[in-house]
Amino acid sequence: MFGRLLWKLLRGSRGRLGVAFIGIVSGAAVISAMLSVQGDVESKLSEQFRMLGANIVISAGAQTQADGLGWLTPGADSPGLMEQDAVLNYVQRSGGRDVVAAAPFLYVIAQVKGTSVMVAGTWLDQLPKLDPSWKIEGSSTLARDDETECLIGRNAAQQFHLVRGSDIELQYLGKSARLQVAGVIDAGGEEDSQVFVSLSAAQRLAGLQGHDGQPGQIQLVQLSVDGKATNIGKYTAQLQAGLPGYEVRPIPQVTQAQGELMSRIRLLIVGTVALILALTALCVLATMAALAMERREDVGLMKALGGSISRVVALFLAEVGIVGALGGIAGCGVGLVLSRWMGERVFGTAISPRWDAFALTIALMVVVALAGALPLRLLGKVKPAVILRGE
Repeated sequence: MFGRLLWKLLRGSRGRLGVAFIGIVSGAAVISAMLSVQGDVESKLSEQFRMLGANIVISAGAQTQADGLGWLTPGADSPGLMEQDAVLNYVQRSGGRDVVAAAPFLYVIAQVKGTSVMVAGTWLDQLPKLDPSWKIEGSSTLARDDETECLIGRNAAQQFHLVRGSDIELQYLGKSARLQVAGVIDAGGEEDSQVFVSLSAAQRLAGLQGHDGQPGQIQLVQLSVDGKATNIGKYTAQLQAGLPGYEVRPIPQVTQAQGELMSRIRLLIVGTVALILALTALCVLATMAALAMERREDVGLMKALGGSISRVVALFLAEVGIVGALGGIAGCGVGLVLSRWMGERVFGTAISPRWDAFALTIALMVVVALAGALPLRLLGKVKPAVILRGE
């Protein structure tokens, strides 16, 4: 009997309930989409911030006076050097999957045709991983220790009239290295004026290569670490504890911006969800208030026939709960499409569906629908005698 009455109520109030259903679907669509974005936005932001390059730098405690970067200039001291394996071995042991790319660097100011140019010795195979935003015209998959080829920035290439396949001769303190240009880098920064060679070639040119099985020397290590700002901070602290005597610092422009942006996005999402819940509850509240006035006669008749007020209210609450659940399910379907669209527009990739977010949205819609049905409590004050007299 309860089920039949519930079905009759749903059919008899299609217009009023349809308005509440549309409001619930709209609210559920926005909320489920925002919660899905909230669950996936950290990984998407990490991917986007990795495009900015390294986010952790390891260097020796003492630095040279050449712009604070320890660049080797003819006749200059180099107290900022450190043993290559002492740092890289620990990074490889401790980083795991969180370290997307790691590359040592040794900078030398060499001469090309009598003109000074910055030469960066590094692991050439790590450059595209370390800074994915770089555009490399030509080969970008050089061997790590290839001492026959190099990459050159576009400004340096224009200055020395070099193209892919050209030969370049680097000279430093009586030593020289003749390399072939394998690719031209467009980085949009100071790297456009540099020449990138293998680390072994730079060490040999500077006389800092290892002897008798000993590792060579480097000036710094750049790391690209995956994860949110807190994870980067934790890994930085781990490196500082495991590498005493070395300076380990995150790049603040990257890590701070990532943390602040994530906090603002989270605050925006929470505020939007709260506002949508309030508006949805008001929509249901207005609909139920009008519906309560229409059902005064039905309630009076039910009470006159012996129906208890608790059973009558349970019948109406079940009706509203069904509308909330169905609206939440339909809204989640719309929200799935909406979240994918938002991901494509903002991050250039689809947002992964979050089934826990959909379950939470459906539960919230049922709660909001029940909260909006408060006017139905007024039906308990209906007096059957008054209704039967037509008053």
